[in-house]
Amino acid sequence: MSRIKEFNLPDLGEGLTEGEILAWLVKVGDVIELNQPIVEVETAKAAVEIPAKWAGQVQAIFHPEGSTVEVGTPIIAIDTDPGAGPIEESTTGAPASALPTPSAASLAAVEVAPAEGAVEPGLIGGPAPGGRTAVLVGYGPRTAAAKRRPRRGDTPVPAQAATPVAPTQPAPVVTAPSNGHGPSGGPVLAKPPVRKLAKDLGVDLSTLTGSGPLGSITREDVQRAASAAATAAEPLAVSAPATAAASFGADREQRIPVKGVRKLTAENMSRSAFTAPHVTEFLTVDVTRAMKALDRLRNRREWRDVRVSPLLLVAKAVLLAVKRHPMVNSTWAGDEIVVKDYVNLGIAAATERGLIVPNIKDAGRLSLRELADAMTDLVQTAKTGKTSPADMSGGTLTITNVGVFGVDTGTPILPPGESAILAFGAVREMPWVHKGKVKPRQVTTLGLSFDHRIIDGELGSKFLRDIGEFLADPEAALLAWT
Repeated sequence: MSRIKEFNLPDLGEGLTEGEILAWLVKVGDVIELNQPIVEVETAKAAVEIPAKWAGQVQAIFHPEGSTVEVGTPIIAIDTDPGAGPIEESTTGAPASALPTPSAASLAAVEVAPAEGAVEPGLIGGPAPGGRTAVLVGYGPRTAAAKRRPRRGDTPVPAQAATPVAPTQPAPVVTAPSNGHGPSGGPVLAKPPVRKLAKDLGVDLSTLTGSGPLGSITREDVQRAASAAATAAEPLAVSAPATAAASFGADREQRIPVKGVRKLTAENMSRSAFTAPHVTEFLTVDVTRAMKALDRLRNRREWRDVRVSPLLLVAKAVLLAVKRHPMVNSTWAGDEIVVKDYVNLGIAAATERGLIVPNIKDAGRLSLRELADAMTDLVQTAKTGKTSPADMSGGTLTITNVGVFGVDTGTPILPPGESAILAFGAVREMPWVHKGKVKPRQVTTLGLSFDHRIIDGELGSKFLRDIGEFLADPEAALLAWT
């Protein structure tokens, strides 16, 4: 059995195909232990450290940091028995110098395949004798210049280098009385529109030599003469330094490779947007009572060390509304709808590596305190970039908190496999009619996108209404629903 074992990049999640090597935690020659982290890899879902499958000594690292490697590709070689002495040469292999040298006859018998994209001789589009190209009928034109057979008596003329000709300056227009004749003494040939143009521009046709048929004067001749006269009449001026034209080339562009989390997000959003028919509904809610309930909760002694935010109440509202409308927590499976009795609640999180959606497993079974702790751990893990692929798999329903960016609401796109996603907007103090009077109240806007194959307008509206009712008066909703 070989002492050298090659470690392949494993599949770190559900169907991942590649990963980017962020950092090697070992180097060639290091002695490593079993399950010791050896490399940090960023997949399309998370950045994870991969442990060694064997103890031993690192013999080779096949891919540098920053390279993207497909799953199943060897990334490192480990000597599993470094104490057994130096590694012997393979008996099956032989040095290159020991291999027989091919003879000239054998090399001549080798048929070399045409290069990729090339067409074999004789076929349409392929090369033909004389530098021509075979076409459908006959051959195309020669690529070389045509040669004339020398005639009897011709004297060969030596080739001379071309002498550059200085550009000719336009001759100044001679403004002399016109007698209806041109420079050669003959009559001026010009059409009536050209004569009118010459009159308007002050050009004497008798001073011009026509470039048209039979020496007739054209509009271009007149305009050229007028331009030359204007140029000659202008005094020489000191030219100011020209302002550089704005550049819109690659030097003012940035190209960012699409990989990792960004690549997965793009694929998922494109697939979801063009697969599930999206419908989005909006609801504006007075959440003043909910904000006061949060303040009272923060002041309780057992909650003083717990992170309490409006998102916590939104999550609780969603979980209670799902119990009242279970069809919202389902998946379209082609010929059937899978309704799930558990809620893996996803919380969209913006990180330096892009948008990720980790989820809280079986969130419906958690108490409010347990839900708060789980959300805190989820956010902190996401910010450090240590979210595992397992934490981002299996989501059933998602909340995206766009309010933290000062946005009122949005039309979120469903994560693949889910039937609903809620956008929670910013909580603002706004004028609101309360008990018959206009008063400043805490108000937010909710946006619910859902898969119209599963959720019709009535179900989506009732689900969104229940979330709004809980946020408008959470204490009364708890008493009524539980």
